[in-house]
Amino acid sequence: MGDQAQVLLVSRRALLGAGVAAFALAACGTRRDGPVRARDYEAFFLWAGVAPPPWLEEAPLVYLLAGEVRATRTSAYGPLRAVPRVTGPRVWMSVRVERLDWEEGLYAAVLGQLERWAAAGNAVEGLQIDFDAATHGLAGYAQFLEGLRARLPARFKLGITGLMDWSAGGSADALSSLADCVDEIVVQTYQGRATIPGYERYLASLERLGLPYRVGLVEGGEWRAPPGLEAGAGFRGYVVFLVGSAQAAEGAPQA
Repeated sequence: MGDQAQVLLVSRRALLGAGVAAFALAACGTRRDGPVRARDYEAFFLWAGVAPPPWLEEAPLVYLLAGEVRATRTSAYGPLRAVPRVTGPRVWMSVRVERLDWEEGLYAAVLGQLERWAAAGNAVEGLQIDFDAATHGLAGYAQFLEGLRARLPARFKLGITGLMDWSAGGSADALSSLADCVDEIVVQTYQGRATIPGYERYLASLERLGLPYRVGLVEGGEWRAPPGLEAGAGFRGYVVFLVGSAQAAEGAPQA
């Protein structure tokens, strides 16, 4: 190979390396302190009633609220959106749950919708359960999830949302039971449209979860990543709960 060709090859490799490094920095790393600007992140919650911003189809990962299981036993599973046809992002089908005493028909309804999402051509990662289990009730929640995992086709992952207090106050046995059947947890640092004050002290114990975790942020909420958070062995990134902020949606991504 001649000197000119070698220089050209080295230059191309340098450009490729620079591009990969820039993407990694944008996707995983430096966030400005202050209000969460959605386009600085790469994974998102899209709940019912929130219009998707035009750029969402470029996102790598989206959690879509598909339906809900109400507390009353008189109503079964209620879908909240038609089967999507997402061509870009990988998607999680998220189900908001208010009770855990599911009948077999309820399992069939939820898992049937999951199958329809996959059959429509969506790149479905798995099923996410959004349930606010009390910290002292984690053992019972783990039992429910074990039953759901047993019914879930093996090609789908099982994920959950979680409260920050779980890692700080949950018993070791309960957390171990969760880790045995759950592939991922998204820990919520917000309530409504605001970041929960004092989140730093809760996040310090996230490694106690013993499973891969993402940190859920709310669009527009105040956020400063605690030192060492992103270096945690279980840390897999952030998920931004979209609330329809026009200012965040229209801003250009920060380098």
